[in-house]
Amino acid sequence: MKLNNLKPACGSTHSRRRIGRGPGSGLGGTSTRGHKGAKARSGYKKKIGFEGGQMPLQRRLPKFGFKNINRVEYQPVNLVAIQKLAESKNLTQITVQELAAAGLVKASLPVKILGVGELTAKVDVVANAFSKSAEAAITNAGGTATKL
Repeated sequence: MKLNNLKPACGSTHSRRRIGRGPGSGLGGTSTRGHKGAKARSGYKKKIGFEGGQMPLQRRLPKFGFKNINRVEYQPVNLVAIQKLAESKNLTQITVQELAAAGLVKASLPVKILGVGELTAKVDVVANAFSKSAEAAITNAGGTATKL
């Protein structure tokens, strides 16, 4: 066997369909597009949600609810994370800057401390908001919860 004798396995290759090359090819005339209609035209592009002229689903369904443009989106931080940070870095005060330096939050967005987990370290926590359970846990451990 030599390189010039190699050829693909029988039936593994196919010749390309040459559309619109006259009636003798069997693919002339309408060029597989059918007769008339939007899909037969050049430049046809189906719009997202188009259902062939039927009223689209997104227009059949009623609108409901609203988005509050004044909503404040907080970044959540649990007490477990604060406990770990206080133990690892030996901190007595934890601010948003310390949390950002640890990679827990972005410093530019507001932070809310949530009461998931236990807090045994005596820490002064400074954040934008606190849940009631988190605030109670911080004060029970001997620390203070200060809102920015």
